[in-house]
Amino acid sequence: MATTVYTTGKRKSAVAKVWLKAGKGGFNINGTDLNAWLGGHEAIKLKVLQPLLLTKQEAIMEVKATVSGGGYSAQAEALRHGIAKALANMDADFRAILKPKGLITRDSRVVERKKFGKKKARRSPQFSKR
Repeated sequence: MATTVYTTGKRKSAVAKVWLKAGKGGFNINGTDLNAWLGGHEAIKLKVLQPLLLTKQEAIMEVKATVSGGGYSAQAEALRHGIAKALANMDADFRAILKPKGLITRDSRVVERKKFGKKKARRSPQFSKR
């Protein structure tokens, strides 16, 4: 396995720069650990850990990441995408595990732009008959 792998993960407007290396486990996200970064959002923490849990690497991989843009949920999914890509770069066997779960593919859904003459992207102004 390589010493340190760098990848970027993306989701909506969030971007995560991820450095993954073999070690004694642990997270360093924007200078804090995973619990301090996400607070009490247990379901979102599981999303971040999903690639490591599927490949059984959570205890031996150290994750260092800087995340910016978007909200905390999009940032967490960008981090998950970056971790999955880094694991796939480390070992081809991990790619076979992560690809069927859709973790390597970038989720390309973004917010639709607002159009002129509309209140939002598709919402028209309220019609008044009189």
